[in-house]
Amino acid sequence: MLTDIEIAQSAKMKPITEIAEAAGIPVDCLEPYGKYKAKINLGDIPADYDKKGKLVLVTAITPTPAGEGKTTTTIGLADGMRKIGKNVMVALREPSLGPVFGIKGGAAGGGYAQVVPMEDINLHFTGDFHAIGAANNLLAAMLDNHIYQGNSLNIDPRRITWKRCVDMNDRQLRFVTDGLGGRINGVPREDGYDITVASEIMAVLCLSTSMTDLKERLSRIIVGYTYDEKPVTAGELKAAGAMAALLKDAIKPNLVQTLEGTPALVHGGPFANIAHGCNSVMATKLAMRLGDYAITEAGFGADLGAEKFLDIKCRYAGIAPSAAVIVATIRALKMHGGVPKTELGAENLEALEKGIPNLLRHVSNIKDVYKIPSVVAVNRFPTDTDAEIELVINKCKELGVNVVLSTVWANGGDGGVELAEEVVRLCEQPNDNFTFAYELEGSIESKIEAIVKKIYRGAGISILPAAKKQIDMLTSLGYANLPVCVAKTQYSFSDDATKIGAPEGFTVTIKNIKISAGAGFIVVLTGDIMTMPGLPKVPAAERIDVDEAGVITGLF
Repeated sequence: MLTDIEIAQSAKMKPITEIAEAAGIPVDCLEPYGKYKAKINLGDIPADYDKKGKLVLVTAITPTPAGEGKTTTTIGLADGMRKIGKNVMVALREPSLGPVFGIKGGAAGGGYAQVVPMEDINLHFTGDFHAIGAANNLLAAMLDNHIYQGNSLNIDPRRITWKRCVDMNDRQLRFVTDGLGGRINGVPREDGYDITVASEIMAVLCLSTSMTDLKERLSRIIVGYTYDEKPVTAGELKAAGAMAALLKDAIKPNLVQTLEGTPALVHGGPFANIAHGCNSVMATKLAMRLGDYAITEAGFGADLGAEKFLDIKCRYAGIAPSAAVIVATIRALKMHGGVPKTELGAENLEALEKGIPNLLRHVSNIKDVYKIPSVVAVNRFPTDTDAEIELVINKCKELGVNVVLSTVWANGGDGGVELAEEVVRLCEQPNDNFTFAYELEGSIESKIEAIVKKIYRGAGISILPAAKKQIDMLTSLGYANLPVCVAKTQYSFSDDATKIGAPEGFTVTIKNIKISAGAGFIVVLTGDIMTMPGLPKVPAAERIDVDEAGVITGLF
């Protein structure tokens, strides 16, 4: 059986100019990066391209080591829609080098539902993440230089909140002391690194709608506080213009293709457990302008990526999904029912019955909280039995949601036709009922509590004294009306990764609160979540190699 990378490498890709033509993108708007990928200059897109296609969100159950296949389903669904004659675009996130070399080894779909060139997309791509890292670290350098050169803004080095970043899992950099070695080497202080996908610059890029908007957001970024507790911004450091110059190409969406030639926009890549987990607003809106249907995905389970997509991105972008797909596997649901990964091949209706509530809670949230028409897509494995499939179908029917079996990993677009037909049916139903999980009015605490109670189904929140002090300060500074972005484990509805399935009665502990004033949301840190991951005991990087001909192996 071929691996994902072998399938991708055996594909005959079309020149990116042909993909652009099929998508209705004028060739003058393309800035090619080689033969098979390009940037799109939105300023050159004609004004009469201002139609608005149907938006479809693909999300998933709480992830497990068994895998769910959300990106694979997103791509296969788009290919399936083309099979039934629909004009469709895909809008995805770019992979981070952290997971590529850490656990996943690649994040461009799988099997016969991939975006290509797979190796390029996973490794450097068009350099967007490097530009984001450079802009982030330029701001850090200008901040420290300002203090070294006399500190006219009266910045308190003990209250600097801006960190440097690198797009790699590197726990060694979480907490560092820098500026050592005497006066000429800077001002000694405690510092640290985030992974690039957790940088506020990533969120700013993904939520910006134009270069003007980007510069305004960059100017609003808070880097720390003065000795008299006033916030200091990137604008006050006169850094926004130079940062925007570094991002002038990164802000342009990237055009690639699926294995079956469906146009795909891959742009931006914030994690959903520590950031807002969605591709760029510019790419999503462009997909809606070019396609009658725009298929996008949000990271991790629906309690993370989908919640942030709906409560943050849709709110700011003025968009709403016409339908949602919740992806699940029988194997993953059995893991939520307590079955170890080594025993997932055997039929186990009892474990499945225990694990299904995780799926049903996600389905209920999308359908009843956000009021979005939904379908469950079950990625079928050969070990899935008819009895197990029937159990999932019957449980979802009780909520008024259909279940469709998907075989896009093995069959590409052909395996997504049934799902495509159901999605089209849902999109054609009139639906203006979309609502948010919370309104912006009210306290920061009330918004956090709304997410915990409505989406996670917890009992409530416990705010530690340090976080309460931060909430009070941000409220006094006028930031209480912003949406919240909860950083928590992706493995549970709760803030405890060991609470699998559909736990109840738990309390979420709020440990830290920080402001992302440029992005326009408040970050809420819970549990043991960290903004700089570490590598696993056996990182995927150990299996990745390249030969004399430049052929890469080990990505999967």
